[in-house]
Amino acid sequence: MAAFASPAMARDYGQQGAVFPVVEADLLTVIRNKLTDMQASGAIDRANRTLAARTAARVRRPAPVDGIVAAIEPRGWIVDPTITLRQDLRDAKGRVVVAAGTRVNPLDTVPLRQRLVFLDGDDPAQVSWATSRTTALNAKLILVKGSPFALMKAERRRFFFDQSGTLTRQLGIRAVPAVVEQQGRTLSIRELVLGRTKGDRE
Repeated sequence: MAAFASPAMARDYGQQGAVFPVVEADLLTVIRNKLTDMQASGAIDRANRTLAARTAARVRRPAPVDGIVAAIEPRGWIVDPTITLRQDLRDAKGRVVVAAGTRVNPLDTVPLRQRLVFLDGDDPAQVSWATSRTTALNAKLILVKGSPFALMKAERRRFFFDQSGTLTRQLGIRAVPAVVEQQGRTLSIRELVLGRTKGDRE
């Protein structure tokens, strides 16, 4: 062991290859340089224009609601929107306003004053039926497909869109046109077949 530890046994084998210092580029500097290059080449402006165009197109024509088809059979049902609170509803000071277990019907405080009419905005027959049989005062027209902006311009009337199918999913609507009306403390829902049911003549 002493022999191996002795300085006299040490040898200098020289340099066996090129030696380079370890240099790690600063991440923020790399990003900054990349952005500078993209700005100079116009890539950022092109990306911004593309994103703006896609966003505008999505606003003008939202993605159609999945699973909604044209009604081929009339269907009607009743929905009770009453819910039971799972926990206490408290005000800003922590006082209980509505206790857990209380049954609450939103129609008691916010009645549905207008019919909700769901329709396919790309179907001229449904658009004609909805606009000729309702007014802006007695119904809200809600699209599951199509461009609300194009229809507002053509019909001079406000149209809405069921974004992501939130309303149709909650109400159980699977086909259009469909009409939702308040009936007492419940909602009456009908899917209509145009030209075949009494309801399509409203």
